[in-house]
Amino acid sequence: MSSASAAMIVPPDRLRDIVVTIFSAVGSTDREARLVADHLVEANLRGHDSHGVGMIPAYIANALDGSLVLNQTLSIAVDSGPFVICDGGSGVGQVMARDAMEAGIERAAQTGACIVGLRNSHHIGRIGHWAEQCATAGLISIHFVNVVSTPAVAPFGGTKARVGTNPFAVGIPRAGKPPIVVDFATSRLAAGKVQVALNKGVSIPEGALLDAGGHPTTDPSDLFTDPPGALVPFGEHKGWGLSVACELLGAALIGGKTQSGPKRGNGIINSMLSILVSPDRLGTRASLDDETNAFVSWVRSEATRASAILMPGDPERETRQWRKANGIPIDARTWDEIGAAAKSVGVPRLD
Repeated sequence: MSSASAAMIVPPDRLRDIVVTIFSAVGSTDREARLVADHLVEANLRGHDSHGVGMIPAYIANALDGSLVLNQTLSIAVDSGPFVICDGGSGVGQVMARDAMEAGIERAAQTGACIVGLRNSHHIGRIGHWAEQCATAGLISIHFVNVVSTPAVAPFGGTKARVGTNPFAVGIPRAGKPPIVVDFATSRLAAGKVQVALNKGVSIPEGALLDAGGHPTTDPSDLFTDPPGALVPFGEHKGWGLSVACELLGAALIGGKTQSGPKRGNGIINSMLSILVSPDRLGTRASLDDETNAFVSWVRSEATRASAILMPGDPERETRQWRKANGIPIDARTWDEIGAAAKSVGVPRLD
């Protein structure tokens, strides 16, 4: 790989304004543009550049070709007791997922728990964002997500891509403390992280990617060749099993589409099954807080390592604190791609 390209540092507020300007120019309402901007920039702030503003070129291309439907209203397909199944109609995922979670949060407050299905939404971004939304409302949440797009991940034991990166997330609120947020792709790396490495001109870790011939590679461009390479599941058969669960629970159970063949169309479609539980209604809030605190204290007491023991969500909070104060690094290639997307909708430059 060539040496890494230089990065520019952009203040978060400026980056939000740029995203709002671009999405307003392509036709989004002010609410839609701001929700997209808040989500993408928050992903960058937390260090997940794979789900940040680097997604703008794909989103704008999809909006222009109609595979992303702007200003879509979330529709309710099933509303029965603790079950709320929503259809995104290929609408902007940052809006569809937010509104679906709000519907689930409202229902869980009434019934103590809610199973929320969001099917057929355009790309819903960083899944931890939705776990955090539920945690802010005091709810436990579990999220199974599938991806219908260009297959990027080979089955365990295979060499050809057959599924998406199928993320999984859990959010656990803590009284007076940041929530515990587990959020990961079921592939060794998210496809977006490979794209980020390609744009930066750096290699990816060993053991994450196979080239088109099925051979291990650290060159991120091998994922995007014709024919393409393939990511591998994390944890061998264990990650593959969780990926299968995300595919079938996240989509098939709630009436969404599974990745059952090559990509059709240009969009990135997500379906998500979310399970929301109220510890207050369950009567276990005090136990949850006490036992979580005891567990975390016990884990952090392990003193055989030089570095601190981190809980899920800690690295993101540390990165967010630094980037909020110092700015968000954007590599030159990504910045140029965002600029080209902006020009395609009549925004002449990124001011």
